[in-house]
Amino acid sequence: MNINYLLIVTSEPRSVFMEIFFKYIKSKKNKLSSKKIILIGNKKILQEEAKYNNYKSNFNEILNIENAIKNKINLIDIKINIKNKKKNYIKEYISRSFKKSLSILRKNKDVGLLNGPINKKSFLNKKYLGVTEYLAKQTNSRNPVMLIYNKNLSVSPITTHLPIKYVSKNINRKIIVANIKRINEFYKNYIKKKPKIAVLGLNPHCETIEKKGEESKEIIPAIKILKKKKLYITGPHSADTFFIKKNIQKYDVVVGMYHDQVLTPLKTLFNFNAINITVGLPFIRISPDHGPNVGMYKKKKSDPSSIYCAMEFFNKI
Repeated sequence: MNINYLLIVTSEPRSVFMEIFFKYIKSKKNKLSSKKIILIGNKKILQEEAKYNNYKSNFNEILNIENAIKNKINLIDIKINIKNKKKNYIKEYISRSFKKSLSILRKNKDVGLLNGPINKKSFLNKKYLGVTEYLAKQTNSRNPVMLIYNKNLSVSPITTHLPIKYVSKNINRKIIVANIKRINEFYKNYIKKKPKIAVLGLNPHCETIEKKGEESKEIIPAIKILKKKKLYITGPHSADTFFIKKNIQKYDVVVGMYHDQVLTPLKTLFNFNAINITVGLPFIRISPDHGPNVGMYKKKKSDPSSIYCAMEFFNKI
């Protein structure tokens, strides 16, 4: 797939996202001259962000992507009463921004989506586990896969933002097989390689005091099915010792059973040099691997590594 347009949903009004976006745009590493960049957000909010972050060029305001131009930041204005202090103000703003971007994505195949970080409490209201599931619902996509991508090592949790007490009940061989097949296809289509995949167990040391644990009931059978389909896959591995140097050098992707099991070691290894890719949507969707971080807003000290990683990925495809 060739991406000619990049939609950027700017998301939270008080977020470090625009700071790191402008850091990238002004940097020597900006290599997106072949893409048409289109911000989806409120004009007044973004003009203020641009001024504060010393971005002096004017936005090219457009109504549809056909009018977007290269080497300029294009803007589709999301009308909103920014003086409205009602509780649902941010939710309405983000919702309108996503709806506009999705309407464009449904009509065009050469468009990618990058959204800024979102506070789930202000937008999802516990209706969805995360933006991954929200976008899957909006596009009628089943079983979306969260892939936290780094060019050296990526991770993917079988369950995403699910509370720990529900994890074991939501692990089954069907989901494991479906997720890993999608990751394998994604790597072949976009990274142009057959990935080496390691699968972690759920229980400490992959052991349990019960007669049968999740490893023997679901994880091992899933791995056997995938091996028959000629995937390069091993496991289940014990999570407590897996992420040592000699192990991670052998693999491209580590699939874990829950969120923190794989994201904690990845962020320890690579800090913010990773991106969140939703695999299984009709388009490429990426978000930076960090939150809005309101506490750092307007301090100009935020690490832009994740957006550099995102832009590098888009540039390659």
